[in-house]
Amino acid sequence: MSQDIVFKQTTTHNTKIEVTKKASLWAFLKNNRQFTWLIGSIFPLFLLLLWHVAVEKSWVNPLLLPAPDLVWTALKDLYESGELWANLSISLTRIAYGFSAGMLLALILGLSMGLSRTVEAYVWPTFKVINLVPVVGWIPLLILLVGIDEALKIILIAKAALVPMTINIFKGVRNIPESLTEVVDVYQLSTWSRFKNLVLPGAFMSFIGGLRLSLASAWGALVAVELLASSEGIGYLMVYGRQIFQLDVVMATVIVIGFVGFFFDVLIRLLQKKLSPWNS
Repeated sequence: MSQDIVFKQTTTHNTKIEVTKKASLWAFLKNNRQFTWLIGSIFPLFLLLLWHVAVEKSWVNPLLLPAPDLVWTALKDLYESGELWANLSISLTRIAYGFSAGMLLALILGLSMGLSRTVEAYVWPTFKVINLVPVVGWIPLLILLVGIDEALKIILIAKAALVPMTINIFKGVRNIPESLTEVVDVYQLSTWSRFKNLVLPGAFMSFIGGLRLSLASAWGALVAVELLASSEGIGYLMVYGRQIFQLDVVMATVIVIGFVGFFFDVLIRLLQKKLSPWNS
């Protein structure tokens, strides 16, 4: 009888050790960046293989979906000719101006509405209406007002970045814990000290949190406006490829747009980890 009890205890102990080892292994793999990237690359590689097989087996018309090697050749040709970088640099310049303008306006609007319910009452309804109209919906009106030059692109990019960032900052200011507000009231800080030590930190954390969403929205708006109203830029290069029916060029620009957007996202994530490591 005692031997059975000892055997059961030993078995239970060994089982617990195995469970602990598995949990430790899973925790290690979960926190291992290389493993995470490996898992994340499985689906894109599967799509690439499926794309190759679909063209090889003639599941789709090669004229509508060029083979991956043709797209790679088109991408190299665009790079070597300088056409890719010439158009991409124009798009990046537009995103820099438009995104910066949107961030500046978002700071002003978000802080104003967050600090003053009077400003919120006057501004929020109009802001909500502007938010509900998609970027593409503003193009006809803005073309009549400012034409199809750079001002059109920058305004639409700024609008796309403005909306999510303004909402983030507004909510960040309004969601400052009451306990912190009470501490500031107890110490009877001046208006500037209150703003510097309470409002700005709360708005800053929300600002960092909204960067990824705002930049992604701005990049999408840029591509959309270049597709519809532009004679240069990465979006225009895609339209040009479609017009001359070079779908390998179209697919190459799609890949470039995706990779640039992914690079922006990684860059913002690194910035978030550096500036707010507790949220990483």
